[in-house]
Amino acid sequence: MTTLYGITNCDTVKRARAWLDEHGVAYRFHDFKKEGVPEKELDQWLKAPGWEALVNRRGTTWRRLDDETRAAVVDSASARSVLLSNPSLIKRPVVNWGSAAGVTTGFDAAQWKSRVV
Repeated sequence: MTTLYGITNCDTVKRARAWLDEHGVAYRFHDFKKEGVPEKELDQWLKAPGWEALVNRRGTTWRRLDDETRAAVVDSASARSVLLSNPSLIKRPVVNWGSAAGVTTGFDAAQWKSRVV
């Protein structure tokens, strides 16, 4: 079963959910705001697709962090700490496509289409 992780009111997550619905992909939605960031899954995501792919450096949450905190995000361990304390900093959505298909971050319709066809 596909699991989509994100935040309900995020526009990108809304587009992703609509795309999954339009393409008949069954999925479970995990809301970071209501259910928190699942630490076990986060540890897996930090390995693949990797901490650089998970940290959204273009969003307002990143810009609101103090310079010291931003400068300290240099590896998986430092990213993990910041992501757990700031779930909105995770690039959304994170999608676990199932064991063989892997995990992706962000919404890319072309990439997604190759996973569901």
